[in-house]
Amino acid sequence: MSRRTRPAKRVTPPDAKYQSPVVQEFVNRMMRDGKKSVSTRVMYDSLDLVAARTKREALEVFDQAVKNVSPLIEVKPRRVGGATYQVPVEVAADRRLALAMRWLLAAARARPGKSMAEKMASELMDAANNSGAAVKRKEETHKMAEANRAFAHYRW
Repeated sequence: MSRRTRPAKRVTPPDAKYQSPVVQEFVNRMMRDGKKSVSTRVMYDSLDLVAARTKREALEVFDQAVKNVSPLIEVKPRRVGGATYQVPVEVAADRRLALAMRWLLAAARARPGKSMAEKMASELMDAANNSGAAVKRKEETHKMAEANRAFAHYRW
């Protein structure tokens, strides 16, 4: 059963410090148990660490990291006559951003030791330099899509 109409996309207001809706969206995704102030502090601390370590604009590094982790293509399962095929499909812009943020957060949380701000800063710097677990995840997704290119004609 599906909906008759799609709900309207909500526009995320920009964050206080950088005036970036993407940073605010990231803060919202990082948040646990409704503790937005904690999430915001962690995000700003990690961006300050990035700026200090890279001697570059923190937002510039953040944007580059998100761009490097964003997948262009992914596979979706499609049932055709009893068989399930992994069909490669292009990723919509909003989903691309959502996946990139999810993968960056998961990779940062999986890093050993240290504070979350330090782990996030390290993951962002790695991602901006096209390395790290989040970028690896994107490359695996692309490889999977490439391997299943034969089923591209099953797109719906």
